[in-house]
Amino acid sequence: MTILEAEVHASLRAFLRQQGLPSWDHHLSMARLVSRGLRLGRSAIIQTGSTVSCYGYSYLMPALLSAHPVLLVASSTLQKKLLTGIIPRLQEWLKTDQVIHTEDEKLTWDNFEGILMVSPQTWLSTRLKKNSYSLLKIPTLIDNADELEHWTREYYTNTLRPHHWQQLQKKYSAYGNLIQEVRLYLTKKILSRSINPYRCYLLSQEEHKTLQHLGEVLTGESSFKQFWGKMSMQSQLLWASIDDDAKDFSLHSSPLEVGSLLQPIWQRSPVVLMGGVLDSDKIAATYRDSIGFTNNILCLRFSPNRQNEFIKLYIRDRLPMPNTPEFQGVMLDQVHRLVTLCCHRSQLIIILTDDVPLKARIGTALAAEFGSRVQVEKTQIPNNGILISGWDFWYHNNETLPIPQLLVIATLPIPSLENPLVAARVSFYKKQHKDWFRFYLLPTAIKIIQRVVMPLREPQGVVAILDNRVNYRSYGSRILTALEPFAKINYLDVSWFQH
Repeated sequence: MTILEAEVHASLRAFLRQQGLPSWDHHLSMARLVSRGLRLGRSAIIQTGSTVSCYGYSYLMPALLSAHPVLLVASSTLQKKLLTGIIPRLQEWLKTDQVIHTEDEKLTWDNFEGILMVSPQTWLSTRLKKNSYSLLKIPTLIDNADELEHWTREYYTNTLRPHHWQQLQKKYSAYGNLIQEVRLYLTKKILSRSINPYRCYLLSQEEHKTLQHLGEVLTGESSFKQFWGKMSMQSQLLWASIDDDAKDFSLHSSPLEVGSLLQPIWQRSPVVLMGGVLDSDKIAATYRDSIGFTNNILCLRFSPNRQNEFIKLYIRDRLPMPNTPEFQGVMLDQVHRLVTLCCHRSQLIIILTDDVPLKARIGTALAAEFGSRVQVEKTQIPNNGILISGWDFWYHNNETLPIPQLLVIATLPIPSLENPLVAARVSFYKKQHKDWFRFYLLPTAIKIIQRVVMPLREPQGVVAILDNRVNYRSYGSRILTALEPFAKINYLDVSWFQH
């Protein structure tokens, strides 16, 4: 080992022993890999299979000991946790006064020392604008890189809200009648669509042409011209979301794929991408394709410890399939039995499904017996609460909620083709002659399941899967493999719910 790797290895090993932190088998391996990336300027992808509270020490120790500046990309929520938790503990141990900057400070990226922490949106804005300092080879650490595709799509999404039309009327008074006609036409067409639970709708060719014509007529800078410029780009998805309360809509233009947009970034500076679960494959081929990483890169995936990081997995055989009339009744009976077995404990119970009507039905059925303990997609919930939610809601709020004792998967998180945005991406992949199910739908479902289950590994919680596709579809074995390690049963073992 070279000097940095050796120093990081010795310091982190001593720190972990002295602090008595929760055990994670891969601290030293990850720390050496990050040290190597910082020293040599080589990129890497690390799948930790764990939460940042475990692996954060493994990349912050090398960053604090590095003699060169380091850029750390993390959400504002994660930054606060690092600045008030892991970083002070490491600095006190190392007796270092390494400077930690945040993006709120007035400094240029081409002239700083220590660690600069920035949000994903700030990082994308700076790198993609191709400013002079964006070309410098500053080593970059990106935590929670599971969200990189989402961050980029969100950054590139342009939205035209109801108040923007009023601004257009004032700015282009000479075209007031045309703007009003377009607005009324779109309002009538969009609000008359058949209701779908996702409350979003792709624009038709006629609606697209109407907007195109307005964009060609109006000149000068405006919110609409920015929107029009984005919607006119290739591989753009044009859609509307509806506000039921206001009886109004917003228009959105977002990229169908982000790999081609991110690809130039990877040519400019070395980067270490870190996340709990980025891909079900060790070499992260699908993930690398989705973010446009075509360079050679070291990929490493750590697996949970089979002795102390396994989940208890309950999968009942011969349940009806989700698309059959019998499913909801049998599923509700299973949910009730599971909840009853552990309702005496003061720990959270989670029931997950993206089926909107089904969420409401489960909530109503359980509330009849368990009262206010039952909540549907609420963050304010008692420790012994029963939360029914969609996958996205739980994933983005689980850090602020207690770790559940029981996680019930009512239906697998395979993106629904009934969602217009999902259908549009599937159509895009079809045109590229890609296996859209195995390239998009299945990897998405597997990653979501792995991320959601991750917090239950350390306490060895119970995960119940009531979607029988894991038993009878060819892709079921891939889902089960992604959930390893686990102890599996197909009957209700009361002892699992006693502790």
